[in-house]
Amino acid sequence: MVSWFQREIIQELKPFEGRFETAWRIALICSLAALVFMTYGIPLVAIGCYLILFVMKPDPAESTLMAIGISVLVSIVVPVLVLLTNLAIDVPLWRMVIIAVSSFLFLFLGAASQLGPAGSILALVVAFIMTLLGNAPFGEVATRGILYAWLMAAVPMGLIIVCNVAFGRSVPRLLQRLVAERLNVVADVLHGHASADDVWTLLRKGNTEADSYMKYVALFHLIPKVQQAQLKAAVTRSYELLIHASQFDSLGTADDKTHVAQRGGSDSYATESAAQCRRLAQAFQAGQYPALPQQAENVSVRLQPFTNAMALLYTPVPEGGSAPHSGFFYPDALTNPVYQRFALKTTLAAVIAYTAYTAMDWQDIHTAMITCYVAALGSTGETVHKLTLRILGCLVGAAMGVLSILFLIPLMTSIGQLMLLVFAGIFCAGWVSSGSERSAYAGVQIGLAFLLTVLQGFGPDVQMSVALDRIMGILLGNLILYLVFTRIWPISAAQAARARLSAVLKRLSCYSGQSHPGPLCSPNQTAQNLAALDAVREQLSRVHFEPRSLRPPREELDLLKKTLKQSEGFCVRMALAQESRGTVAQWERQLTDMRHQLSVQPA
Repeated sequence: MVSWFQREIIQELKPFEGRFETAWRIALICSLAALVFMTYGIPLVAIGCYLILFVMKPDPAESTLMAIGISVLVSIVVPVLVLLTNLAIDVPLWRMVIIAVSSFLFLFLGAASQLGPAGSILALVVAFIMTLLGNAPFGEVATRGILYAWLMAAVPMGLIIVCNVAFGRSVPRLLQRLVAERLNVVADVLHGHASADDVWTLLRKGNTEADSYMKYVALFHLIPKVQQAQLKAAVTRSYELLIHASQFDSLGTADDKTHVAQRGGSDSYATESAAQCRRLAQAFQAGQYPALPQQAENVSVRLQPFTNAMALLYTPVPEGGSAPHSGFFYPDALTNPVYQRFALKTTLAAVIAYTAYTAMDWQDIHTAMITCYVAALGSTGETVHKLTLRILGCLVGAAMGVLSILFLIPLMTSIGQLMLLVFAGIFCAGWVSSGSERSAYAGVQIGLAFLLTVLQGFGPDVQMSVALDRIMGILLGNLILYLVFTRIWPISAAQAARARLSAVLKRLSCYSGQSHPGPLCSPNQTAQNLAALDAVREQLSRVHFEPRSLRPPREELDLLKKTLKQSEGFCVRMALAQESRGTVAQWERQLTDMRHQLSVQPA
């Protein structure tokens, strides 16, 4: 009998479209990085390859844009570190001050702004460079070490950019497939072959992935501007179709239902609309830009939004009322203490790890400090979930690496053979890391532990002690991070979910308080809000990873889930049609009551 845990593993490891391609590309780029590092004698090859695993996503546009951003930021930061070298090289206190200040600064920027995960990478690079200065006998060697550290970050990012541009998945085709997937689901709904759950699965994804694709397409001018505009409009219109499809069963009026009953339970207009939707989907799937159908006349009220959206598929959708926009920093960047506390806790954990292995004179467990930067997340539930994946991945990756050292590496005589081993091991790690958020980080950790064990120098090496030391460092870092995040300013997943949910409700209140023609929310605004609410749902799923002392009462969880469901309903209703001022005023009162209920819950 298959247990729940086994079913979850099987589900997470199932193949899906694009997973194989993502896994082999990650493996190829890591193999090429190993070749470059070893050929030119660049140290820290395992960390360089790990950055590839960290940055590479199934979305090639997001990976490339992040690689470009990290390359630019690291290139700006490294010259500053060269100037600080003379100050810190002979004074351990100054090194500690620079590590603490830079870590806090970059971690805070990553948490409180659009910088995101790149902030943690910058903090890691700066801290790691400073720790290397203690082993440098004089300034020139230290400066060379800093330049090597820059290469450690720049080479992997450069390879990601080159490989994604040269033979990555076609981003315009990915956009077309995304539109086709939505159109097919809408067609199934019109035919009566799909349920509301199928629609909501796509609605909750939002347009984040599509926006990333569009930025990439525009940056590299992959297709003519006319086609760019058509694709952008098609993405928005297809999302609009999903919104209408989510309410299809409830849109029929009494006259519509009578009309359908008189036709023997079959609506010919719905069948024709579904067929048109399917034809559009097939054309997009084939990489074409199909001709659009004409707006049908005398269609039932419930089908009119579908025929209109299909006829206007290449026409941009007017945006609704604007919500407050914060720019680079989040609106509460300077007022919310959560961001500062997160930066302080992560910095403290990293400093403790650095102090511990320095005091013990055990430099080979420096992976303890690296762990603190790459495993820290906003809430305790998220962090413990990530630590759990990290430990499991560490054990699997270490086992793969140790077996390779025992049975494969002794037979190797060249870098090329080692590249094949790296490709095989990282392909397995990449397969896991390209999965869902529930398990993806385990794949990243499998790759890191594997790389740290098999890549120890500038060629095949069989030193078992170095591999075991690095694994011990990972486990030590996990322990330090767990203790810090569960003992100092712990933030429960429910508390973080409440804050996110309140922010979405505030945006919805802004929309309902504005007067303009058309729906209160555009499809793009609805996509943004539904994706944010889906992040709240993921946050709530992390509650069970927290210590019992941090878990909220069941009543509070029930309230959050209920409010989440109601908020999703508001998002859709605001995007459907122009409502009367009386209805909008009622919505405003309900949203105000929901925000008040959230605010009076214990923090």
